[in-house]
Amino acid sequence: MPTPAPYDLTIDFGGDLFPVSGSRPRLSWKPAEGLPPHAAHELEIHVEDRPALTVPVDGHLHIDWPAPPLSSGEHVRWRVRSRTEAQASPWSTWHDFEAGLLDEDWTAHWITPADDPQNARLAPGTRPAYALRATFTTTGTVRARLYSTALGVYEAFVNGERAGTVELAPGSTSYDHTLYAQAADVTASVRPGTNTVEIVLSDGWYRGQVGAFRKPAGWGELLAVRLELHLEHADGTRQVVRTDEHWTSAPSPVTRADLMDGQITDFLAPTGPERPVLVDAVTAPPIDWSPAPPVRRVEDRPVTSLTRLAGGAWIADFGQNASGWTALTDLGPAGTRTAIDYGEHLDPATGDLTTTHLDIQRPGDPVTVFVQHDEAVSSGAAGEVFEPRHTVHGFRYARLERGDVPLDASSLTMCVVHTDLRSTGTFACSHPDLNHLYEVARWSFRGNAVDVPTDCPTRERIGWTGDYQVFAPSAVRLYDVYGFSRKWLRSVRDDQLDDGRIANFSPDGRRIKLGTDRRLDMMTGSAGWGDAIVLVPWLLYETYGDRRLLAENWDAMVRWVEWALLTARTARHPSRVARSAEPLPHEEFIWDGSFHWGEWCEPKPRAADGSPIEPVEDGPDGWMSTDKGEVGTAFLYRSTSGLATIARVLGHDADAARYTRLAQRIKDAWRTEFLDDTGRTTVDTQASYVRALALGLAPEKLRDAVAARLAELIRAAGTHLGTGFLSTPDLLPVLADTGHVDLAYQVLLQRTSPSWLGMLDRGATTVWEDWDGVDENGDAHESLNHYSKGAVIHFLHTHTLGLRQAEGSVAWERFVVAPVPHASVTWARGTFDSPRGMIAVEWRTEDDELHITVDVPPTAVATVVFPDGEELPLGPGRFASRRSLARGR
Repeated sequence: MPTPAPYDLTIDFGGDLFPVSGSRPRLSWKPAEGLPPHAAHELEIHVEDRPALTVPVDGHLHIDWPAPPLSSGEHVRWRVRSRTEAQASPWSTWHDFEAGLLDEDWTAHWITPADDPQNARLAPGTRPAYALRATFTTTGTVRARLYSTALGVYEAFVNGERAGTVELAPGSTSYDHTLYAQAADVTASVRPGTNTVEIVLSDGWYRGQVGAFRKPAGWGELLAVRLELHLEHADGTRQVVRTDEHWTSAPSPVTRADLMDGQITDFLAPTGPERPVLVDAVTAPPIDWSPAPPVRRVEDRPVTSLTRLAGGAWIADFGQNASGWTALTDLGPAGTRTAIDYGEHLDPATGDLTTTHLDIQRPGDPVTVFVQHDEAVSSGAAGEVFEPRHTVHGFRYARLERGDVPLDASSLTMCVVHTDLRSTGTFACSHPDLNHLYEVARWSFRGNAVDVPTDCPTRERIGWTGDYQVFAPSAVRLYDVYGFSRKWLRSVRDDQLDDGRIANFSPDGRRIKLGTDRRLDMMTGSAGWGDAIVLVPWLLYETYGDRRLLAENWDAMVRWVEWALLTARTARHPSRVARSAEPLPHEEFIWDGSFHWGEWCEPKPRAADGSPIEPVEDGPDGWMSTDKGEVGTAFLYRSTSGLATIARVLGHDADAARYTRLAQRIKDAWRTEFLDDTGRTTVDTQASYVRALALGLAPEKLRDAVAARLAELIRAAGTHLGTGFLSTPDLLPVLADTGHVDLAYQVLLQRTSPSWLGMLDRGATTVWEDWDGVDENGDAHESLNHYSKGAVIHFLHTHTLGLRQAEGSVAWERFVVAPVPHASVTWARGTFDSPRGMIAVEWRTEDDELHITVDVPPTAVATVVFPDGEELPLGPGRFASRRSLARGR
């Protein structure tokens, strides 16, 4: 029987309706079943009018471009087959992509709306969007490609038809270094004769409001766009329409647009005079092509209920907290104004929308009132639709006011908008609450994957490094986040401070690296947050096998770790200065003298009745100044030891040896300062014991004692967790791996706060920032869509299902299936679409036996570990067996 053909051909770039690359894309595919582990492959590549190229290659992941560099706009078709000495497989199906318009080939000018210098002085959140236009004449066109980008958020239209399906283009980047363009096939929109090309442009991430306090982004003062339309005619001639001095600008119907505050569209607004644009009034970075998939309108959800309040407003419930906007197809008679406010929660007393839980106040400043507000003014034209594409909201509920004009639920749709990530993982088990939790966590990540990984889609919407560092191991099991993460890491590097510190969030529209905000500067460089520059690339390398991810982040990793090492050596916490005027020898490696967020969002202590005890206020800087050296030193060890491993992969042998020695010194210092010889930590918190076990800080001889103390603290808290931001993802795995499986499941299935199922019982459809995000009175607190606590679902993959990558494995070449059966779960099944193909695991317990089935993809091997410790190695193919839960058979 012949070997099937390879499949799932891809390149390491994104694109909209077709992939678009730079000049040297890398190629990947999945090998077919029956392929020998070391089979060779053969590529056939067709590039425009060049001769076809056939070339042998080794491997199948991230293959360097084996042909001369591509030129702008070149179309590529390629396919692959596997070869052995005996035979060749059939050829795969063809995969098509195009090179984008490369930076050196752009001839268009940057153009700025004529009124923008004047409007730039308006407050962010009050500025309009602009319409920029040009006309062109053409004959019969057989191919039309539109290349465009902006400093701001834009939509492009040809003869009134929208180009492509990308939303919020060109996306969120650190605009001082990185700017991506988009490509669209607009052949069907171009017609013989006179044509119009138009761009609608608004502030977007470039100069709109940023973060919880809604400060203006500082990337630049003036908006601008750059566009080229390349036309190929039937007779072979070419024509280029480009932005230049012949374009005009005018006010658009979008009279206000801000990504955070919302959008107002007045379909009756006068268009105003068209005025010549400003040309080359801005400075922009080189144009590049993104590795990430685009933001799209990925799902539409109907209203689940529409309720009219006594005051006349309508409350639309869409049944799910998500990111996006509403589309309204019935705007009423001409002049009707529909106002829409968005939020996550309804007041339990009135049933009206409330967003006060998202208001925020910085010490010494007035309250920043949370706003997500859209308006539409109808022109009365048939078919008129309001869809606010120049903003994005986090919401489950919409509050609509339009006077006495009736509203029909069928005219209202929730448009779910986020990065169009490809799903790669599934999970289900016998416990319905765990299935529910899994979906809630998945929705929470979806709502926070809007071009960059954000903390929440409401109050802040910024790419906090700590949040993604915490959730990334779960993200890689839910979706293909390779390009999405790689794009974000470029912004993390772009925003790195000169001294090596990593910004707390990226892209950093506040531009902390410029040093203009003393308080933000002081709070930059936190353990667990900045460490994302080491931990996330390593996770992506392990998952996807791309060594270049490590290489392109190496310098930034080194600068970060060297800054942390220097800070540990030169700065001391006041408590240690009070203990000893001169630092003790081991303190050279204690990272305690700079700001750390620490175990952010640790649950509050509880009174006997279960109510949270509010901490005693000791001034706004009290918490900030507490000693968090245990956390800092643990992460210094984690990143330094990780850097040593990465150095070995990259062949930096001297660096590997140096960082290995330093990591051992840091580990010894942590043990000296924070762990006694009985297995007790000096801070004696659940989090410290989780770290000691998960990061390998506890000596082998003390691991049992450390685990026992962790279990004791959990039981003393009524089997509730007490861990914060950084340690919660590791809590259940370390309990299970140290012999406390029952306790791990008791914590997982706990229903009283703090607990995951407690959130579900109070109606959560996404993971909350605060364990009591909705309290027992029904009042909301903090964000109701903060995905970090959803990292618990990694335990469902690795322990409940039992599927984890083997230690030292890359791109799932080796994996382990070791389910952890428990009385609360009698079966589980799940899949993971790995870089080598689909992995499937299914198990059930029946009559005191474990029945298990495993699918192993080509070029991978697996080890099944049964409950009694028996190990069974597997090669590619399907395996099914059963064993006694009490003993092997």
